[in-house]
Formats: sequence, structure tokens, C-alpha cells
Amino acid sequence: MIDTHCHIYLDQFQDDRVDVLDRAHAAGVTDIFMPAIDFSSLDEMQAVHHSSIQFHNMAGLHPVDVKAPFPDLEETLLRFCQSDDIVGVGETGLDYYWSTEHKECQKQSLNVHLNVAKQVAKPIILHNRESTSDLLATVEEQQDGSLTGIWHCFNGTLEEGKKAIDLGLLLGIGGVITFKNGGVDRTVAQLPMEYMVLETDAPYLTPTPYRGKRNEPAYVGLVAQKLADIFECSREEVITRTTANANALFFPKENI
Repeated sequence: MIDTHCHIYLDQFQDDRVDVLDRAHAAGVTDIFMPAIDFSSLDEMQAVHHSSIQFHNMAGLHPVDVKAPFPDLEETLLRFCQSDDIVGVGETGLDYYWSTEHKECQKQSLNVHLNVAKQVAKPIILHNRESTSDLLATVEEQQDGSLTGIWHCFNGTLEEGKKAIDLGLLLGIGGVITFKNGGVDRTVAQLPMEYMVLETDAPYLTPTPYRGKRNEPAYVGLVAQKLADIFECSREEVITRTTANANALFFPKENI
């Protein structure tokens, strides 16, 4: 299995990271993709190792941390993202949940990330919280046929999911799909698995039955099982298809 969105480098795992990664390996996780929160995340990512799991780094600024214009953001982001060690741009996006005070700064940052993603031809990882209309409109404005990426933690409507797919995005399916009253499972059931990838967002958004506890990459298997239940297929089929989707997105040259 591939966890396409996991913050395993954060302090929440400082005391038992090795044990967490051992459990992930035992659960069948082979690859973990680590989106950045800020540029200091990159140093923290470099310290993460496990003999049986491959780690893939991204670079970007989380929208919650964008509260003012960032001087030379495009130059700085481009410098990081041109590196072969960086496989994606983000996570970026929009977040109006905590505050709408910094909308314009977030939009400016998102546009910079989208521009850089096109320049380096790498996928963009999009965070969205109570900002779907603005997020999709911005992606649509920037889409020139070359943009690819993931709507991380997909929780939109059926129409929004179809719109995202039409715009060239995959849907990141995580713990919220297991929430009893969330309704995301019913929406996902009407969308094609060919555009889905697995994720945890660990340490956040822990799936049932572990809600209220720290999330970890081993729980991506619970997401895979929930998708199998929804699509009435085997867990192995879900893993095979979502793994292929992730590899085709992040390593297109290897999948030609």
C-alpha cells in the first residue's frame, strides 16, 4: 500500500517513530509520501528512515501558515521543487475554516504553487477546508493541460468530485470515509476508483475505530478496506488500483 499523504516527520511521532513505521510495514505499507507544512519541514523529512519503507518528499507552504505575503516565494519554492528529491508541490491550497482574514494571501500562495508545479512538471497537493469553490476556480484558471495533483482529504459533493477529476486531479481518500455520519462514503461510491489514491494525513483524521487517537500510516489499510466495502470488491483490488494510480501520478515517466 501507498500512503500518499502522511506527516510522519512531525513531533507527534518523535518518541516512537520507529515503532510506528514497523507497524506500517507490518500492515503492508511500502511507500509514504510526505507533504511539507513549511520549508523547515524539509530538514525534518531528511531524518525519517526505515529499512523497508520508501519515503518521498514534497515542498510547500500549508495555507493555514500563510498570513502575509511571502517575499520571493516563487523563487524559493522553485529552488526546492527542482530537486530530484522532491516529488510533489505542497501541501498548498485554501483554508477558510479557522479564518477568512487571509484569503487573498492564501490565493496568492496557491497561485505561486500552481505556477511552480507547472514549471517543474510535478503534482500539486491541495488542502481544502470550506473553500471548495475558490479552490476549484483557481485550479481551473491555471489548468493549461499540464497540471496534475491530488485533492487531499476529499470531502466534496458528487459534482465537486467530478469537477476535480475533469480538472486533472485525483481524489485523496482517507479516514473521513470511515466516519459514520460524514456522508463522504456515499459520495465516493458514485465516483470512479480510477481517480482515487489512499492516504492517512497522519497524525490527523484518524479513521474509525481509532477516532480520537493519533493517526498513523498503518491505518491506511482501514481506508482500503472501507473502499473495498463501498465498491464491493476485494481489498487487494483496491490496493492494486490505488497503488497504480499513485505511481502513475508521481512517476509518469516510469509508467510509460
